[in-house]
Amino acid sequence: MSATAPAAPATVQPVIVTPDLGRLKAFYGGLVGAEEFTRVPEEGPVFFIGLRIDGSELGLVADESVPTGTPTRILLSIAVEDVDALLDRVAPLGGKVLGPADDMPWGQRVAHVQDPDGNAVNLTQPV
Repeated sequence: MSATAPAAPATVQPVIVTPDLGRLKAFYGGLVGAEEFTRVPEEGPVFFIGLRIDGSELGLVADESVPTGTPTRILLSIAVEDVDALLDRVAPLGGKVLGPADDMPWGQRVAHVQDPDGNAVNLTQPV
């Protein structure tokens, strides 16, 4: 079986389903400077918020019934300038630092954190 290349370039936008859009928007904005670039609908109760982190996008979708803190099967990896400088921001923004940053053999300094909903996030920088 051979795979064929797609006709047009594809992009991937991670989307987090959350019971509290405002809390996650504030976490990612305060931690890595994520800025809102779109919301649906523009007026009234919001269902979707699109955040931009440099050239990347992260979506947030509202669902009050979704449980938080359950084990996740996805990990967001966010490249930052200084991993260690951001760790003190995590807890005040409602997240959790899972341990100190470590230098990895593949040439990155990595800190494992969780956002306020318990989603796994790696903050990374080149060593």
